Amino acid sequence: VVLWHGMGDDCCNEESMGRVKTLVSNSLPGVFVHSVQVGDTPKEDHNAGFFGVLKDQVDHVCRQLKDIPELSNGFNAIGFSQGGLFLRAYVEHCNRPSVHRLITFGSPHGGVSDIPNCTDPRDFSCALMRSIVRRGVYTDYVQHRIIQAQYYKNPKDLKGYLKKNIFLPDLNNELGTQNSTYRDHLSSLDMFVMIRFEEDAMIKPAETAWFWTQDSKGALVRLEDQLLYRQDWLGLQRLGNEGRLVFLVCPGQHMKITDAYFEEKVIRPYLAEEPLRLLDQH
Repeated sequence: VVLWHGMGDDCCNEESMGRVKTLVSNSLPGVFVHSVQVGDTPKEDHNAGFFGVLKDQVDHVCRQLKDIPELSNGFNAIGFSQGGLFLRAYVEHCNRPSVHRLITFGSPHGGVSDIPNCTDPRDFSCALMRSIVRRGVYTDYVQHRIIQAQYYKNPKDLKGYLKKNIFLPDLNNELGTQNSTYRDHLSSLDMFVMIRFEEDAMIKPAETAWFWTQDSKGALVRLEDQLLYRQDWLGLQRLGNEGRLVFLVCPGQHMKITDAYFEEKVIRPYLAEEPLRLLDQH
């Protein structure tokens, strides 16, 4: 099992990723669990959640996971908040070793219409990120420095988003010429489980966790009503038609996941069972 943490967190925080790792290990004795780290230290990993070029970070993790022998036969992946988006990018960009089941909690798959607030007002990196974004979220300067700007989707400036956002339009195959590798890799998943938080106020719209977006008037657009799904730009329609696309709701606020929910709704149904291997894909 591979974990990727969210904004303001790091690979090894005992209260977050450490707790998740313990839950998985206790429930699945003998299972190898790896928590993604970008940088040489947890502090560098924390800062990488705010600063850098996201595509470069995903490429770094592609190389990192390829060198871990315990993952050579593939793995299940759990991403928390933006970490779920990054794991999807891993699947689309490289997927070697391959992901069997991808589970994401409150992840901004459809982009965000506002830069997320800081969960910890004492987090200097987060405060600095938000101050830099004020220079202009779609400027070249901000796009190549701020992670959150790279999945910002302004519903009132979709032309600017498509032209100037350096990450999400490409990842979601929105640039006109679709990358068939992205579609093939994502549709090779045995299962893609997307979980949104019932009272999420951190990411806007909260339904972005299910790929929903907003139109220019602020109205929600369901995944099934988007060209991305109807023309199957990413293979999501195929996953849905074959029963491999799952939408769940987690009670409570953003990233407030109880041990009971995690064990009952994630570990038992999606990690404890042997993943279905599709012979024509693997």
